[in-house]
Amino acid sequence: MSLSGWIIIAIVAFIVLTAVAMYNRLVGLRNQVKNAWRQIDVQLKRRHDLIPNLVEVVKDYMSYEQETLQKVIQARNSAVQASTPEQAIPAEGVLSGALGKLFALMENYPDLKANQNVARLMEELSSTENKIAFSRQFYNDSVMALNNAVQSFPSNIMAGMFNFREATYFQVAETETAVPKVDLR
Repeated sequence: MSLSGWIIIAIVAFIVLTAVAMYNRLVGLRNQVKNAWRQIDVQLKRRHDLIPNLVEVVKDYMSYEQETLQKVIQARNSAVQASTPEQAIPAEGVLSGALGKLFALMENYPDLKANQNVARLMEELSSTENKIAFSRQFYNDSVMALNNAVQSFPSNIMAGMFNFREATYFQVAETETAVPKVDLR
């Protein structure tokens, strides 16, 4: 075989190995995003399980706040029914907003704040919220890595050929990122 034949074989082998490496990297990144979402899902399930207990404990104290409690339960039920990240992300934002309103109202009930069950549930919910935040950060980092690979040349060619798509970031609702107004008058 001539030198040009060996060069052609080497070029073809290089192209095939590069394509295989790109494909395997895309698969790994896609699986990392799926795994990261499952980690968030575990924490969200824990949060969903804690909310009915919290509502049950506070409803006797907050008899005038039934509308708020109903909104929390409705938001929780919507979040539980979400089956994909695209459905869960906005539903969880609504739930976070409803919980924020509930926590703000709870400040008006000193007996409620002193209740041991409420304190324990609030501590567990706070811990779960922190875990969700860390899981969300890992998920978004994984999404960024996948999206970069899907958009970058030459892996975007491989991504297009094998139907790899960009993933959706887990974004915090604007109401959660807004700077609170403090009035010291």
